[in-house]
Amino acid sequence: MTTTTEAFDPEAKLLELGFVLPESAKPVAAYIPFRRSGNLLFIAAQIPMRAGALIAKGSVPSQVTMEESHECARQCVLNGLANVKAAVGTLSKVRQAIRLGVFVASDAGFYDQPKVANAASELLVNIFGERGQHARAAVGTNCLPLGAPVEIEFLFEVE
Repeated sequence: MTTTTEAFDPEAKLLELGFVLPESAKPVAAYIPFRRSGNLLFIAAQIPMRAGALIAKGSVPSQVTMEESHECARQCVLNGLANVKAAVGTLSKVRQAIRLGVFVASDAGFYDQPKVANAASELLVNIFGERGQHARAAVGTNCLPLGAPVEIEFLFEVE
């Protein structure tokens, strides 16, 4: 796997896909947005905030549709990548996505958490190609912080 940044421009790919990377948000509680240990970059779990507000609120699928949950998962990815950029300066330094932990606020009897998580997984692969492939957990829960329908934590290997 090459580590040069010349031919690998995930930020340009984001724009090509129609996404804009937000600014890295400040934590709203007693934690830091990322922690680097060697070449591993742990990104604190992200909720689907855009311009300072949740883009949806509630559980899937009674209050948040599957389509909306996919948009939420993609926004979590964008927010996570904003922290990657804040940590290492450019998304071109991502060697690979290692793992995602995807949490979905779910109604009783809802079993499609992996379908919600796929929106995040697919976006990472669309941005990073093979580097975006990762291990993953997709977990249902009764509620998430601030009423978010989706929350995603990330682990990347970086240069």
